[in-house]
Amino acid sequence: MGIRERLSGNEAVAYAMKQINPGVMGAFPITPSTEIPQYFSTYVDNGEVDTEFIAVESEHSAMSTCIGAQAAGCRAISATSSCGLCYMTEMLYVAASDRLPITLAVSCRALSGPININNDHSDAMGVRDAGWLMLFAETNQEAYDNYLQAMRIAEAVSLPIMICQDGFITSHAIENIELVETEKVKAFVGEYKPAHYLLKKGESMAVGAYATPAYYMEAKRQQAQAMMDAREVVYKVGKEFEAMTGRGYGMIESYQMDDAEEAIVIIGSSAGTAKEAIKRLRAQGRKVGLVKVRVFRPFPVLEIAEALKNVKAFAVMDKTDSFNGHCGPMFAEVSASLYAQGVTAPKGIGYIYGLGGRDVRVESIEKVFAQLEQISKTGEVGETYRYLDVRG
Repeated sequence: MGIRERLSGNEAVAYAMKQINPGVMGAFPITPSTEIPQYFSTYVDNGEVDTEFIAVESEHSAMSTCIGAQAAGCRAISATSSCGLCYMTEMLYVAASDRLPITLAVSCRALSGPININNDHSDAMGVRDAGWLMLFAETNQEAYDNYLQAMRIAEAVSLPIMICQDGFITSHAIENIELVETEKVKAFVGEYKPAHYLLKKGESMAVGAYATPAYYMEAKRQQAQAMMDAREVVYKVGKEFEAMTGRGYGMIESYQMDDAEEAIVIIGSSAGTAKEAIKRLRAQGRKVGLVKVRVFRPFPVLEIAEALKNVKAFAVMDKTDSFNGHCGPMFAEVSASLYAQGVTAPKGIGYIYGLGGRDVRVESIEKVFAQLEQISKTGEVGETYRYLDVRG
């Protein structure tokens, strides 16, 4: 039986960190993730964890601290948002290429400019190709659950991992949540026992050595293989987590998709709003559904293709824009997934929505489904690159 609590998403993530008791936290504050190291530093000060808390002068230094600590042989964690994640970018690539399973909590927030501190996914999506595993949460419960599974996944394939949630929407809002007993968490996550690390007695090794053209591509190919291998690990860890808690997780979540003729693909907290719209439309006899992407890296190619193969029309919801002139990052990934799997029947459109914290209402999602209904009836797609709820 779990422990019933009421926590914000930030506090839930900090509590998960406390239960795991990692070796080092490199920390620098930035809204809206500041509460995570703030809560965790209290646990450190109270002697509730053994973690070495290192307050640094920038996010670049925070990730550098994690790289050094993880390379030395201990679990290293951090948390950031928005411009802080951008400031880490150089070291994100280093962490991934050095195959260090660092765990980074990201409370997603818009990037400047114009200056904005509210939620969208431009920060996380801006570093989507840095080589990190990426999990996204719809709710506070999922943010907590993702964090408990993250280290197991990352350490199995020797890649760093981001646990993303929506800034303010879940990071600060308080929800009912079920915590796992700490002794169960420790048993589930286990001890970190790397085969090779810098402080291992008698071992000669280097981390981050210069790679000449004769070796660079082979290193990158191994890194790519690790990302592909992570798919199986996500499912394995998810099944073990379900056996412990009753809450199961995979690469995606399908909602009302068994007979859906129109569907949306979405990520993060807006999935809850979309589910409410689907309930309303289902009550009116509409066959509509939702595919929520939980694991963005590795991208759920097979699952997306299977989920959408029988729909007539779908819309991909991007809470950021790639500024490539034709779509957001999720739409590009979904379209490529369908093409790669030979799924050609559904007609797809992409929506940019919710930028800079713009409200996403049930009525907003209903507008999207209304457009999909027209596409299903007429077969005419029209413009595939659309903005939702933007003033003309």
